[in-house]
Amino acid sequence: MTDPLLSPDIPSPSYVCEEAKLKRNLELMQRVQAASGCKIILALKGFSMWSTFDLVGEYLHGCTASSVWEAKLAKEEMGKEVHAYAPAYKPEDIAELKQLVNHISFNSLNQWQRYKADFNGTEISPGIRVNPEHQEADTELYDPSAPGSRLGIRAIDLEGQDLSGIEGFHIHNLCECDSFATERTIKAVEEKFGKWLHGLKWINLGGGHLMTKQGYDVEHLISVLKTFREKYDVELILEPGSAVAWQTGPLICEVVDIVENQGQIALLDISATAHMPDVLEMPYRPAVRNAGDPGEKAFTYKLGGNSCLAGDVIGSYSFDQPLEPGSRLIFEDMIHYTMVKTTFFNGVQHPHIGILKEDGDFKCVKSFSYEEFRARLS
Repeated sequence: MTDPLLSPDIPSPSYVCEEAKLKRNLELMQRVQAASGCKIILALKGFSMWSTFDLVGEYLHGCTASSVWEAKLAKEEMGKEVHAYAPAYKPEDIAELKQLVNHISFNSLNQWQRYKADFNGTEISPGIRVNPEHQEADTELYDPSAPGSRLGIRAIDLEGQDLSGIEGFHIHNLCECDSFATERTIKAVEEKFGKWLHGLKWINLGGGHLMTKQGYDVEHLISVLKTFREKYDVELILEPGSAVAWQTGPLICEVVDIVENQGQIALLDISATAHMPDVLEMPYRPAVRNAGDPGEKAFTYKLGGNSCLAGDVIGSYSFDQPLEPGSRLIFEDMIHYTMVKTTFFNGVQHPHIGILKEDGDFKCVKSFSYEEFRARLS
């Protein structure tokens, strides 16, 4: 049976969100919400493909935004609850966010005191981000609780402070973690911030809860969340990004040329630095469908991008058949975080964005033009 992702109807390069897989993730999250009593909202920093928001909005309560632009996207394209958190707000940000959000979290007591009066008499629920100083993330780049972090207020810095008007705590220290990391984080929060928790209306446990990953203990998560919510009688909020779009679609590309330099190098019509930057930033080695490690299969190639950056290299992979210009490759799991971090670096062709519908039809929802590249410059 031919892989539908290799259909000639799908242009190369393309990010393709598979609707059935996205729906499966959302159904699992709906079960977590129903069983635990928590709310789950979509973190736009991880997944902002708004052409899917009609579907996402059927299951989740809304979105969380890290900027005015994300808040506008949430309000205009999903139209449900909008929560906001940013490391710092300018006065003009606050003026716009007041028209967009239901919840807002401040990163420091300085920011809260500066803007406190803006929220008096409004229906917007204010909170602060606290730092549990409890580390669970494997990658330092994504660890908000690392020593010296600029994100969140430590318990020691809340002592003796006037928190009147604060209705919630925002806590985020996880990155693609399991339910036991969530449990450990909750224990750390209780140890450090326990004396303030009973007076809150809501607690936001942030993102990094990778509940849609195979092998994740969903029942344990439900139990942990339910116990915590009932203990403090609060509205409990989770805002995953990766988990919503986890394993929901690939980046499809094709080979443009093969060159030789201490081995075979396949040049692709995508770029690591422009189209999959975490490959270089984390770094990590993305999975390629039906490919193996170097030497595992008969034909090994280094896969290189199409920008001028010397280090625009994805890695080395082996294949059962030789690659040639026009060969299609499927890079797995490229819908969360990858699309939101792309750039127009070097003016290389930006991948199309499409949806593989449940019935097997492909719908291209976005193709990028030179004019869009030009509009980012001056």
